[in-house]
Amino acid sequence: MRPDEPAALPAAVLWDMDGTLVDTEPYWIRAEHELVAAHGGSWSHEQALELVGNPLTVSAGILRDAGVDLSVDAIVDHLLARVREQVADSVPWRPGARELLAALGDAGVPCALVTMSYTVLAEAVTAHVPGAFSTLVTGDQVTHGKPHPEPYLVAAERLGVPVEDCVAIEDSPTGIASALAAGARTLGVEAVVPVPSRPGLSRAASLADVDLTTVRRLAAGEVLDLRPVAASSR
Repeated sequence: MRPDEPAALPAAVLWDMDGTLVDTEPYWIRAEHELVAAHGGSWSHEQALELVGNPLTVSAGILRDAGVDLSVDAIVDHLLARVREQVADSVPWRPGARELLAALGDAGVPCALVTMSYTVLAEAVTAHVPGAFSTLVTGDQVTHGKPHPEPYLVAAERLGVPVEDCVAIEDSPTGIASALAAGARTLGVEAVVPVPSRPGLSRAASLADVDLTTVRRLAAGEVLDLRPVAASSR
Protein backbone atom coordinates (compact mmCIF):
# COMPACT_ATOMS: atom_id res chain seq x y z
CA MET A 1 0.00 0.00 0.00
CA ARG A 2 1.37 3.43 -0.92
CA PRO A 3 1.81 5.94 1.95
CA ASP A 4 -0.98 8.09 0.54
CA GLU A 5 -3.32 5.15 -0.09
CA PRO A 6 -6.15 4.77 2.45
CA ALA A 7 -6.24 1.62 4.56
CA ALA A 8 -8.62 -1.08 3.40
CA LEU A 9 -12.13 -1.28 4.72
CA PRO A 10 -13.00 -4.31 6.87
CA ALA A 11 -14.43 -7.46 5.35
CA ALA A 12 -17.59 -6.76 7.36
CA VAL A 13 -18.90 -4.77 10.30
CA LEU A 14 -20.65 -6.76 13.03
CA TRP A 15 -23.13 -4.73 15.07
CA ASP A 16 -24.59 -5.33 18.49
CA MET A 17 -28.17 -4.08 18.71
CA ASP A 18 -29.38 -3.06 22.20
CA GLY A 19 -27.39 -0.06 23.38
CA THR A 20 -25.28 0.08 20.21
CA LEU A 21 -27.59 0.39 17.21
CA VAL A 22 -30.66 1.39 19.21
CA ASP A 23 -31.02 2.76 22.72
CA THR A 24 -33.39 0.03 23.88
CA GLU A 25 -31.69 -0.72 27.18
CA PRO A 26 -34.11 1.66 28.98
CA TYR A 27 -36.96 -0.34 27.40
CA TRP A 28 -35.57 -3.60 28.81
CA ILE A 29 -35.02 -2.01 32.22
CA ARG A 30 -38.60 -0.67 32.27
CA ALA A 31 -39.96 -4.10 31.34
CA GLU A 32 -37.91 -5.74 34.11
CA HIS A 33 -39.12 -3.26 36.75
CA GLU A 34 -42.75 -3.75 35.67
CA LEU A 35 -42.50 -7.53 35.74
CA VAL A 36 -40.79 -7.80 39.12
CA ALA A 37 -43.22 -5.30 40.66
CA ALA A 38 -46.19 -7.23 39.27
CA HIS A 39 -44.95 -10.28 41.17
CA GLY A 40 -44.43 -8.39 44.41
CA GLY A 41 -40.66 -8.25 44.26
CA SER A 42 -38.16 -5.42 44.29
CA TRP A 43 -35.77 -4.51 41.49
CA SER A 44 -33.13 -1.79 41.57
CA HIS A 45 -31.55 0.14 38.73
CA GLU A 46 -28.21 -1.35 39.74
CA GLN A 47 -29.60 -4.87 39.38
CA ALA A 48 -30.98 -3.98 35.97
CA LEU A 49 -27.60 -2.70 34.80
CA GLU A 50 -26.03 -6.04 35.72
CA LEU A 51 -28.24 -7.74 33.09
CA VAL A 52 -27.06 -5.54 30.21
CA GLY A 53 -25.66 -7.72 27.42
CA ASN A 54 -26.66 -11.03 29.03
CA PRO A 55 -28.35 -13.88 27.15
CA LEU A 56 -32.08 -13.55 27.80
CA THR A 57 -32.33 -16.92 29.52
CA VAL A 58 -29.63 -15.86 32.00
CA SER A 59 -31.45 -12.61 32.73
CA ALA A 60 -34.73 -14.51 33.12
CA GLY A 61 -33.16 -16.79 35.70
CA ILE A 62 -31.99 -13.78 37.71
CA LEU A 63 -35.49 -12.28 37.52
CA ARG A 64 -36.94 -15.56 38.83
CA ASP A 65 -34.57 -15.30 41.79
CA ALA A 66 -35.88 -11.75 42.33
CA GLY A 67 -39.42 -13.09 42.79
CA VAL A 68 -40.92 -13.46 39.30
CA ASP A 69 -43.00 -16.64 39.58
CA LEU A 70 -42.89 -17.66 35.93
CA SER A 71 -40.82 -20.09 33.89
CA VAL A 72 -37.66 -18.84 32.21
CA ASP A 73 -39.33 -19.13 28.80
CA ALA A 74 -42.39 -17.21 29.97
CA ILE A 75 -40.21 -14.41 31.36
CA VAL A 76 -38.27 -14.18 28.09
CA ASP A 77 -41.50 -14.07 26.09
CA HIS A 78 -42.93 -11.34 28.32
CA LEU A 79 -39.82 -9.15 28.12
CA LEU A 80 -39.57 -9.53 24.35
CA ALA A 81 -43.23 -8.65 23.87
CA ARG A 82 -42.99 -5.60 26.14
CA VAL A 83 -39.84 -4.26 24.49
CA ARG A 84 -41.29 -4.90 21.04
CA GLU A 85 -44.37 -2.86 22.02
CA GLN A 86 -42.14 0.03 22.97
CA VAL A 87 -40.09 -0.27 19.75
CA ALA A 88 -43.34 -0.17 17.77
CA ASP A 89 -44.08 3.20 19.36
CA SER A 90 -40.59 4.60 18.81
CA VAL A 91 -37.25 3.24 17.58
CA PRO A 92 -34.61 5.02 19.67
CA TRP A 93 -31.63 5.06 17.30
CA ARG A 94 -28.24 5.71 18.85
CA PRO A 95 -26.57 8.92 17.61
CA GLY A 96 -24.63 8.31 14.41
CA ALA A 97 -25.79 4.70 13.99
CA ARG A 98 -27.96 5.10 10.90
CA GLU A 99 -25.43 7.45 9.31
CA LEU A 100 -22.60 4.93 9.76
CA LEU A 101 -24.81 2.11 8.49
CA ALA A 102 -25.60 4.12 5.37
CA ALA A 103 -21.94 4.99 4.77
CA LEU A 104 -20.93 1.33 5.08
CA GLY A 105 -23.69 0.32 2.69
CA ASP A 106 -22.61 2.94 0.14
CA ALA A 107 -19.03 1.64 0.45
CA GLY A 108 -20.13 -1.95 -0.13
CA VAL A 109 -19.19 -3.22 3.34
CA PRO A 110 -21.55 -6.01 4.48
CA CYS A 111 -23.03 -5.72 7.96
CA ALA A 112 -24.35 -8.34 10.36
CA LEU A 113 -26.46 -7.82 13.46
CA VAL A 114 -25.19 -9.86 16.43
CA THR A 115 -27.59 -9.59 19.34
CA MET A 116 -28.74 -11.60 22.33
CA SER A 117 -32.27 -10.35 21.67
CA TYR A 118 -34.39 -12.88 19.80
CA THR A 119 -35.24 -12.85 16.11
CA VAL A 120 -38.73 -11.42 16.65
CA LEU A 121 -37.30 -8.23 18.15
CA ALA A 122 -34.26 -7.97 15.87
CA GLU A 123 -36.53 -8.14 12.82
CA ALA A 124 -38.80 -5.46 14.27
CA VAL A 125 -35.82 -3.10 14.58
CA THR A 126 -34.07 -3.91 11.30
CA ALA A 127 -37.32 -3.54 9.36
CA HIS A 128 -36.71 0.20 9.75
CA VAL A 129 -33.38 -0.05 7.85
CA PRO A 130 -34.26 -2.48 5.04
CA GLY A 131 -31.28 -4.03 3.31
CA ALA A 132 -28.75 -2.71 5.83
CA PHE A 133 -27.93 -6.12 7.30
CA SER A 134 -26.87 -9.18 5.32
CA THR A 135 -27.63 -11.52 8.24
CA LEU A 136 -29.02 -11.48 11.76
CA VAL A 137 -27.45 -13.62 14.49
CA THR A 138 -29.81 -13.63 17.47
CA GLY A 139 -29.91 -15.13 20.92
CA ASP A 140 -32.37 -17.84 19.89
CA GLN A 141 -30.08 -18.98 17.06
CA VAL A 142 -26.92 -19.79 19.04
CA THR A 143 -26.01 -22.39 21.63
CA HIS A 144 -23.68 -20.15 23.60
CA GLY A 145 -24.57 -16.49 24.08
CA LYS A 146 -22.29 -13.58 24.81
CA PRO A 147 -19.65 -13.42 26.37
CA HIS A 148 -18.91 -16.65 24.48
CA PRO A 149 -17.40 -15.93 21.03
CA GLU A 150 -19.95 -18.11 19.19
CA PRO A 151 -22.32 -15.29 18.10
CA TYR A 152 -19.55 -13.34 16.37
CA LEU A 153 -17.97 -16.45 14.88
CA VAL A 154 -21.36 -17.44 13.45
CA ALA A 155 -21.84 -13.98 11.93
CA ALA A 156 -18.45 -14.06 10.18
CA GLU A 157 -19.07 -17.61 8.97
CA ARG A 158 -22.45 -16.67 7.50
CA LEU A 159 -20.87 -13.72 5.69
CA GLY A 160 -18.04 -15.94 4.46
CA VAL A 161 -15.27 -13.72 5.84
CA PRO A 162 -12.51 -14.22 8.45
CA VAL A 163 -13.65 -12.80 11.78
CA GLU A 164 -10.24 -11.20 12.32
CA ASP A 165 -10.90 -9.08 9.22
CA CYS A 166 -14.14 -7.74 10.73
CA VAL A 167 -14.86 -4.76 12.96
CA ALA A 168 -17.32 -5.37 15.79
CA ILE A 169 -19.23 -2.56 17.48
CA GLU A 170 -20.46 -3.14 21.04
CA ASP A 171 -21.56 -1.26 24.15
CA SER A 172 -21.53 -3.74 27.03
CA PRO A 173 -18.63 -5.53 28.74
CA THR A 174 -20.36 -8.84 28.02
CA GLY A 175 -20.63 -8.12 24.30
CA ILE A 176 -17.14 -6.67 24.12
CA ALA A 177 -15.77 -9.85 25.70
CA SER A 178 -17.59 -11.92 23.06
CA ALA A 179 -16.26 -9.89 20.13
CA LEU A 180 -12.69 -9.82 21.42
CA ALA A 181 -12.75 -13.56 22.16
CA ALA A 182 -13.88 -14.18 18.58
CA GLY A 183 -10.90 -12.22 17.27
CA ALA A 184 -12.73 -9.24 15.77
CA ARG A 185 -11.33 -5.71 15.87
CA THR A 186 -13.62 -4.29 18.52
CA LEU A 187 -14.97 -0.82 19.22
CA GLY A 188 -16.74 -0.18 22.53
CA VAL A 189 -19.22 2.71 22.48
CA GLU A 190 -20.47 3.63 25.95
CA ALA A 191 -24.24 3.66 26.44
CA VAL A 192 -25.81 2.82 29.82
CA VAL A 193 -22.82 1.06 31.42
CA PRO A 194 -19.14 2.08 31.45
CA VAL A 195 -16.74 0.61 28.89
CA PRO A 196 -13.55 -0.18 30.83
CA SER A 197 -10.19 -0.20 29.08
CA ARG A 198 -9.10 -3.62 27.79
CA PRO A 199 -6.11 -4.72 25.70
CA GLY A 200 -6.99 -4.43 22.02
CA LEU A 201 -10.24 -2.54 22.66
CA SER A 202 -10.93 0.77 20.94
CA ARG A 203 -13.39 3.14 22.60
CA ALA A 204 -15.65 5.99 21.52
CA ALA A 205 -18.16 8.17 23.33
CA SER A 206 -20.59 8.10 20.39
CA LEU A 207 -20.98 6.60 16.93
CA ALA A 208 -21.42 10.19 15.76
CA ASP A 209 -17.62 10.34 16.10
CA VAL A 210 -17.08 7.25 13.92
CA ASP A 211 -16.81 7.42 10.12
CA LEU A 212 -15.34 5.32 7.34
CA THR A 213 -11.85 6.62 8.05
CA THR A 214 -12.20 5.44 11.64
CA VAL A 215 -13.45 2.05 10.48
CA ARG A 216 -10.47 1.72 8.11
CA ARG A 217 -8.07 2.46 10.97
CA LEU A 218 -9.76 -0.12 13.19
CA ALA A 219 -9.61 -2.70 10.42
CA ALA A 220 -5.89 -2.00 10.01
CA GLY A 221 -5.34 -2.93 13.65
CA GLU A 222 -5.12 0.47 15.30
CA VAL A 223 -6.46 0.68 18.85
CA LEU A 224 -8.15 4.06 19.17
CA ASP A 225 -9.49 6.12 22.05
CA LEU A 226 -11.95 8.58 20.54
CA ARG A 227 -13.44 9.75 23.83
CA PRO A 228 -13.12 13.45 24.72
CA VAL A 229 -10.06 14.32 26.76
CA ALA A 230 -11.15 15.34 30.25
CA ALA A 231 -10.34 18.95 31.09
CA SER A 232 -7.56 19.25 33.64
CA SER A 233 -8.54 20.70 37.00
CA ARG A 234 -6.70 23.35 38.98
